[in-house]
Amino acid sequence: MLFVKAFIISLLLNFFSPYQNSRERIFIDDSSDRFLLAFNDLPILIDSTGSMSFELVRNSQKQFLITPGYKPKDYCTTCTYWIKVPLLVARDLEKEWMIEFYDQTIDHIWAYFPQEDGTYKQYHVGDAIPFKDKSFNHKNFQWIIDSELEGQQEVYFRVQSHLYADLRVSIRTVNQFVGYALNEYFLYGIFYGMIFIISIYNMLIFFAIREQKYLLYTFYILSVGVYAMCVDGIAYQYLWPNWPQWNQIAYGTALFSLIFWSLLFSRRFLTTSTKAPQLDKLLLGTLAVRSLIFLYALVFDHSIFEYRNIEIIPLSLIFYSGIRVWLKGFKPARFFVVAYGILFLGFLTKALIYLSVIPLVTISYYSLHICFLLEMIFLTFALSDRVRILKSNRDRALQRIINQQKENAELKDKVNRELEEKIKERTRQLEEKNLLLASTNQKLIEQTKDINAINSKLDLDNWKLKNNIKEILQDRLINKNLSYEQFQKIFPDQPTCYRFLEKLKWGDGYHCAKCSNTKYNEGKTKFMRRCTKCGYNESVTSNSIFHGIRFPIDKAFFILYVTNNRQKEYTLDQLSEMLDLRRNTIWNFKKKIENVYDGDAKNSTTVLVHNLFSSHIN
Repeated sequence: MLFVKAFIISLLLNFFSPYQNSRERIFIDDSSDRFLLAFNDLPILIDSTGSMSFELVRNSQKQFLITPGYKPKDYCTTCTYWIKVPLLVARDLEKEWMIEFYDQTIDHIWAYFPQEDGTYKQYHVGDAIPFKDKSFNHKNFQWIIDSELEGQQEVYFRVQSHLYADLRVSIRTVNQFVGYALNEYFLYGIFYGMIFIISIYNMLIFFAIREQKYLLYTFYILSVGVYAMCVDGIAYQYLWPNWPQWNQIAYGTALFSLIFWSLLFSRRFLTTSTKAPQLDKLLLGTLAVRSLIFLYALVFDHSIFEYRNIEIIPLSLIFYSGIRVWLKGFKPARFFVVAYGILFLGFLTKALIYLSVIPLVTISYYSLHICFLLEMIFLTFALSDRVRILKSNRDRALQRIINQQKENAELKDKVNRELEEKIKERTRQLEEKNLLLASTNQKLIEQTKDINAINSKLDLDNWKLKNNIKEILQDRLINKNLSYEQFQKIFPDQPTCYRFLEKLKWGDGYHCAKCSNTKYNEGKTKFMRRCTKCGYNESVTSNSIFHGIRFPIDKAFFILYVTNNRQKEYTLDQLSEMLDLRRNTIWNFKKKIENVYDGDAKNSTTVLVHNLFSSHIN
C-alpha cells in the first residue's frame, strides 16, 4: 500500500498541472516550468487522404481548428493528423525547453521545428521506427526547442497511427523533465520489481510443493508484466529496441497471454471442474474462442488487436465464477473476487474512457497499473488463505488420527491387563492344585490323568484366549472406518502390497500353476517366480483382481477396502479427488470387485479383505 500511495502522490505532483488553453500562444519564459496541452485545446487539421504536404499545411492556417468536443472514440485510424503548437518565446532564455508526446504507441510522428533562417527542420520518430532514432533515451517522444529563436513561432506535428493515439502534448523545461523521468522510472522499477519478486516467489513454491496453480499464477503475473511494459513503452526501449515491427502486435500478444493464463489459473484455483461444472465448460469455451481470435488476428488481420475492450468478457466471466464458487462455501475465493473485481474495474475504466462515457484525465493512464498491483496483492492473499485453510484441515485430520491412536493404545492396554489378570488367575489355580497334590501325595498315581487333563485344558484355554484377543483386534481394525491416510500406514507403498500378496499366495509353499512343481527361481521381475521344471513365470497378482490394473496397487487395495467396508460409502468423485484417479478407472475396478463377490470366489475375496489387516496386528 505504501507503493500505491507514493505512486499516486508522484502522479499528482508530476501530472495534475492545469491544461493550457492554446487558443492563445504559449508564452515560454524562465518564470514557469511546464504546460500541458490536451487534444481538444490544440489547433488540429485532419487530412483524411494523408496526401497533404508540409508546405500545403503551412499555407492552410484557416483549416486548423480547435475541437472542444473531441472524444477518444472519435479518433480516425486511417487519417493523418496535423497539430500546430503556437509559441511565444521570450528573449534571453536561461532554461532549456522541450516538447513531449506521452503516447509511446504512436506509429509515426513527423516534427517540424522552425530554424533561424526561416526554414523548418524535420524529425521522424514513432514505435515503427528503431528506438535509437529518438532524440532522448526515454520511452516518450521529445524534442528540444531552439532557445535562440524569439517571438512568435509555430511547431507542427504530423501524426499517423493504426491505433488510437493519445495526442496530449507537454511543454516543459529539461530540468523538470529529468525530475519527472527519474520519478516515473523509479515507480516503474518498484512496479516491475514487485512483479518479478512475486513471480519468483510463486515459482519457488511450485518447485517445492508441485501445485500447478502456482505455476499458472507465475505465468499470469509475467504476462501482466509484459503487457504493462508494452503499454508503457518500456518493452520497446529495453526488450526489442531494434525490432519496431514487433511493436505492432506485441501488446495484442501480451494481452492474449494475460487472459489465457488468467482463465487457466482461475479454473485451477476455484476448482470449477468439481464446484461449478457448467461454469468450467463456459471458461474452457471462452478460452478456445479467444485463442482462435488471437490466431486469426496474428496470421491474417492485425487490426483485430485494436479491439482491446473485448477482454471485458472473459474478465467478467472470471469475476462471476469467483462469486459463484465463493457463495458455495469456498472461502479462499473471497480474496480472488476482490482481486478480479479490482482488475475488472481497471479494464472497465479504460473501456469507458475510450467510449467517452467518463472524461480522460492523466491519472486514468496509470489506473490499470494500480489495479494490476492491487490485484496481485489480493491474489497473493487468496493463495495464502487457501494454504492456511488446507493446513488447518490437515491439522484437524492429524489430531483425529492422534486421538484414534490413543484410543487404540488404551484398548491394547486394556486387553493386555485382562490377559494378565486371567493368567494370574490361572496361575493361582495351578498353585492351589499343586499344593493340593503335595498334600495328597498318596493319591498321585490316581490323579495323574486328572492333572494332565487339567493342564491340557489350561493350555487350550490360553490358546483360545490369545486367538480371541487377536480376532477382537482384527474385527476392530476391519470394521473401523479408516481414512486414506490411516490406510496408508498399513500399506504405505506398492512393495508392501506386493509382499503381502506374495505371503498370501505362496505362504504355504510354491506350486506352479501349470505343472504343480514346487521348486522355483527368481522371475523376470521382482515378486515373480519361475518354475524350474516348465519355466512358467508367474506374477504375484496373477489369478487375482489386481492382475492387469493400470494404476498403483496400493490405491487398488484402498478401493477394495472401502468397497468391502460398508460403514461409509465414498462417491466416485470423492475417491477420484482422494486418489487422483479418473472416475471411470475407479468405477471399472469397483465393478470388477462386485463381480468377484457375486461369483464363486466370494469367500476367498472376503478372506483377502480380512487379511489386509490381520497380518499387521502383531
